[in-house]
Amino acid sequence: MKYYSTNNPKQQVSLAEAVIKGLAPDQGLFLPERIPVLPKQLIESFSSKSFQEIGYDVIKALFSEDLTNEQILALVDHTLVFDAPIVEVEKDVYSLELFHGPTLAFKDFGARFCSKLMSMLTTKTDQKVYVLVATSGDTGSAVANGFLGVEGAEVIVLFPKGKVSKLQEKQFTTLGQNITAIEVEGVFDDCQTLVKQAFLDPELNKSLLLTSANSINIARWIPQCLYYFYAYSRLPKDGKKIVFSVPSGNFGNLAAGVLAWKMGLPIDHFVAATNLNKIVPDYLKGVPFKAKASVPTVSNSMDVGNPSNFPRLQALYDGNEELFRKNIKGFFYTDAQTIEAIQAVKPKGYTLDPHGAVGYLGLKDFMAENPGYVGVFLETAHPGKFRDVVEDALNEKLVLPDRLAAFLEGEKKVLSMGKSFEEFKEFLGGL
Repeated sequence: MKYYSTNNPKQQVSLAEAVIKGLAPDQGLFLPERIPVLPKQLIESFSSKSFQEIGYDVIKALFSEDLTNEQILALVDHTLVFDAPIVEVEKDVYSLELFHGPTLAFKDFGARFCSKLMSMLTTKTDQKVYVLVATSGDTGSAVANGFLGVEGAEVIVLFPKGKVSKLQEKQFTTLGQNITAIEVEGVFDDCQTLVKQAFLDPELNKSLLLTSANSINIARWIPQCLYYFYAYSRLPKDGKKIVFSVPSGNFGNLAAGVLAWKMGLPIDHFVAATNLNKIVPDYLKGVPFKAKASVPTVSNSMDVGNPSNFPRLQALYDGNEELFRKNIKGFFYTDAQTIEAIQAVKPKGYTLDPHGAVGYLGLKDFMAENPGYVGVFLETAHPGKFRDVVEDALNEKLVLPDRLAAFLEGEKKVLSMGKSFEEFKEFLGGL
């Protein structure tokens, strides 16, 4: 299987090169040259299979030309060591809980898959791999914990100073070992720009083996399709159509859902639910796509003004804007609406985090306009990761899971930096 750049389909590389490079030399994102379609009978059999067994079938369809069966089993077993249950919140409305991993966020799936696959693909070289990560919150903690102690890998996490929740910050600034955290005087988009500039700098790439574990990397992005297959297999459908509502920032999670759909999963519609960083909902209403400065909100992991995965979404729809806009409905919400959703759902016996709240709102608005659906919203992080916001909304204290509370005890160790690339390049050059 070859992987092509979204900027130039003729630019094709091997799986190993796509994973190690992360980003194509022309700044495009990699996609598989062809997307396998699973037989309908196989997908329907998933209801009697475990999460791991579903994972084997899906990953085998995607990677069997490059990995042995033994490697695929090892990769899936390493990734799917925790559950992703669907929980009924109200009639025909389900939460897909993606926060049961080590850092209590959906990115644990992709980070564990990425670290394992990268270690498989780099065993033939003695060169150290430098993993550059820009984070608006959960990516940093998931990748740092996924790569912690992995031999031959050094992780450098860039995050916007003062714009990440304290608990999220503690999850990647207290680890030490092969993890370095850098707080940048700027916003998430500045961090993302620094990472992209590093990948494109010939001088740096001559001396260092640089890669990324953001969702721009296919090894981080592709495994996110697995929980869509799993959720579908466990969902009471009652003959109704299915819609998934995805709280969205960089749009990798939504793009993974579209990948699952292209592989044959019968999802009838998607909802792109955002906060005030509404570039994609505007696009879906007919406004030309245009990156903007990000706006800070209470759902900070989605504070992205230039979503990296938008070109990947376009490519998955083969550049067909009409189909893109027909298949995905966009909604955006203010902080006040997000808080109100947390308050409104609590009496139903369910506690939302601010991102799940945005997904819930998008789902409810879609279903109000389109009756006859069973809906799933992605609950992407444990509410305890955004304790201040949730506690203020509900006027009550949250009990943190033990493994989350443990992060608060660690000592924060960070380097501080401006948003100038020269400063970042100088730091990398000294490694």
